[in-house]
Parts: sequence; C-alpha cells; structure tokens
Amino acid sequence: MKKFKVGVIGCGTISPMHLQSLKMVENVQLEAVCDVVKERAVDKANRYGCRYYTDYKEMLDRENLDAVHVCTPHYLHAPMAIYAANRGVNVLTEKPMAISLQDADTMVKVAMDNNVTLGVIFQNRYNSASVLIKNTLESGELGRIISGRLSVIWHRSDAYYSESDWRGTLDKEGGGVIINQSIHTLDLMRWFVDAPIDYVEASISNRCHPKVEVEDCAEGVIAYKNGVSALFYVTTNYSYDVPVELELHCEKGVAKLIADKAVIRFKDGREVSADLDESEVMDYGDGVKSYWGFSHYKQIRAFYESLAKGEKPFIDGTEARKTQEMVCAIYRSGKENRRIYL
Repeated sequence: MKKFKVGVIGCGTISPMHLQSLKMVENVQLEAVCDVVKERAVDKANRYGCRYYTDYKEMLDRENLDAVHVCTPHYLHAPMAIYAANRGVNVLTEKPMAISLQDADTMVKVAMDNNVTLGVIFQNRYNSASVLIKNTLESGELGRIISGRLSVIWHRSDAYYSESDWRGTLDKEGGGVIINQSIHTLDLMRWFVDAPIDYVEASISNRCHPKVEVEDCAEGVIAYKNGVSALFYVTTNYSYDVPVELELHCEKGVAKLIADKAVIRFKDGREVSADLDESEVMDYGDGVKSYWGFSHYKQIRAFYESLAKGEKPFIDGTEARKTQEMVCAIYRSGKENRRIYL
C-alpha cells in the first residue's frame, strides 16, 4: 500500500483534529509540521515524531510531500494552497477555503492546472445525523423540500477576539459569524437543498462587539432556483452556545437537525432518527476526549482513500466553491443593502 507523505501547516487550535486523524489513517506518514510560532511547531513535532519548520514554503520546498493540510487563519488558506499546488502537492484546507470568491477561483484553477487534488473541510456532512437527512431526501421519501430554516445562536466574548491578531478583522478573518461560526450549517443547508441559488438577501450587523470589524449578527433568505427558500438567523451575542438548529419542511414530513441529532417525522406517522455513535470518540492528547472532530477523521480518511483511487474527493474545491459563493453573496447583500442574484 502506497503511503502518502504529509505535512501540516498551522499547529494551533484546530491542528489536533488533523494530526490525530492522520495518525489513524493507515496509508499516511506524517513527515513535518509548520507554525510561525516555533514553540508550537516543536511541541507538535515532538509529539508526533516528525520534523518541524517555521516557514511553510521551506517545508514544501525541502520535503517531498504528497499532500499538505492547511490549518491556519482564514486569509492564509488561499496563498498556502496555491503555493502547494504549484509545487505539485495535494491540499486539504480547513474551512473557509478562502475569504474571497476570486481567491477560491484561483485555488480551483491552480489545482486543476497542476493536476493536484484540492479538498476542503466541511466535516459536518459526515455526521450520522447529516447523512440520514441527506439519504432520506435523496430516496424521495420526504418528497419535495418546501422551505428550510436554520439558526446558530452562540456566544463569543471580547476575549475570544483579543486572544488573536486575526479574529475580528476583515482582512484576515474575512468576516465574523457568517464565515466562521455559521458556515458549516449554511453549507449543510445548501447540500441538503442541492440546487443552484437564485438570490440571497440578507442583513448583517455588529451589535455587541464594538472593538472588532466583523459582523456578530446576520439574518436573511437564500432562494434556490428549485423554489426552496431557506431562512437563517445567526449571532454570537447570546450568553451561551445554543445547539444549532436546521429544519426542512417537506411534502411528506419534516426533517430536523438539532446539534448532532436528526429526527425525521413523516406525515404517515413514521419517525426515524440518528445521533452520535458513542463509540466514535477521538483522543486529542492530554486526556482530552471529545466527539468534536471524529468527522474530521472520517473526511480525512476519505480524502486519502480518494487519492489512492485517483478519484476526486467528496468535497473538492469545486464543491466547496459553491458555499464560498453563497457566503460572499450574503456579505455583498448585507453591505450593499440589496438582493444579490447568483
């Protein structure tokens, strides 16, 4: 079995989801990690038995890598992915793939031009609850989707933004509650509806975080060309993280996702559900165990299975670009105070 030589750029908060997952994938060998903060890079290199770098270009130039994972602040995803692709290295980047649609388009083009694979992390699509809803929709059991709604009502303190130099900034984070906290749920809605978007109409505001540049509240409608209208309300101004909610009103029933549990109630009285599998637990080190991230492992494993077969991954750059376009349209609508047609 071919083993893919892999590097990870970024040794911050999200990196354990990738590093531990890579440790569990049979056809992967972690060769190197990179972080601009040397202490973080050294710590991860010692923990995972690999080399370390503080310059991602040096790592990509010196290491003979097959793939690289990008786990850095949003604004760095595009330039790092583009540099790696130009070096003939496959890329799996954290969400969002970029902070502008132009950058996303460049990433897709460069990957195609260099015949490398570009994957983007949207791990919630791999959750059992999400899979149940998607499969039931595709089976036709729920009939046509009539409308949808979603809410992400969370808490982010001033300290959350002040702890880093990129969060809360338009040029580095690209936005706030939409592109960071809510993008996974918005992506799920788009995936479930599975139709081109007609238009987006939204409002965005910063109501409780005057020290940052990005929005902490947004609401609006995403209208799809198949007639479905999806309403959304998202905010980071609540006192705690309320479980995410997503609901689809269909001809033959209602599908509801609350946090990691899906419940589908059919008009004929049947009910089916799916929740987290208690056996699906990841140990991220230091005795910390959490369900968060197990679907990272599922997506990362699937990414390398696709590479081994010479197939495109389930969520490649072209697929992720659709969500990027939707997110960018929400920002345009909010900033320009008008309906944006796609």
